[in-house]
Amino acid sequence: DNGATNGINKKGNKYSDNVVRYVCDPVLGDHGKLYVPEELVSVYREEVVPLADVVTPNQFEVELLTGISIRSMEDGIRACKALHNLGPDLVIITSMSLDTSTSTSTSTNSCCNPDANSKNAEEQENSNGEILTMLASERIRDEITGEIKHHNMWSIETPQVQGKYTGTGDVCAALFLAWTAKIDDLKEILEKVASTMYALIKFTSESSSSSDGSNSIASRELKLIQSKGIIESPIIMFRAKRIEDQSRA
Repeated sequence: DNGATNGINKKGNKYSDNVVRYVCDPVLGDHGKLYVPEELVSVYREEVVPLADVVTPNQFEVELLTGISIRSMEDGIRACKALHNLGPDLVIITSMSLDTSTSTSTSTNSCCNPDANSKNAEEQENSNGEILTMLASERIRDEITGEIKHHNMWSIETPQVQGKYTGTGDVCAALFLAWTAKIDDLKEILEKVASTMYALIKFTSESSSSSDGSNSIASRELKLIQSKGIIESPIIMFRAKRIEDQSRA
């Protein structure tokens, strides 16, 4: 509610001296459905997101916050820059389903690690044929003046595992928080997070299918404890590709 977001604002102001980084996962909804009252969208847009250093929305949440309908990589880039303009220096759209018929040179990604072609061909066969895209955009500033020099942008594609699973956005945001605190290479971070999420969801799917075959809430809960090794030491299955920054805005 508004009281909760106001509390976040107060804490954000209290710690606004760069002692901590504020990662905002704007949990508004998914798949065209709001989880929260509609009036909270403007609260996030005007009060919460501007405090964040990092923001990690899904496609639906990006569209709500920016008013930009995402159908192509170019739309995603415009949406990232719109979120940058609200305040955060690092924007990560955690999942996008793009219309491949509208793709151009900025969105021709290699989905898989070329060092593991046979394994990734098998992963493609085990998916439902749909592709999910992550897009990360980082504003690079001049160390002296603080002025924005350019955007460091990367995208990565993974096969979509069939089914709906609980907590994927939370885990994805937590992984970005953890890896951005440990390493400073956005390409490597994106590859670790995307590979971890795919392996985690795939393991959960296979574990659920091999049990009672039900579609219960418990069967859709991510197998986090059982996937400790996957989370701590992910095997890189997918490679990110640089997106050329066509503007300096």
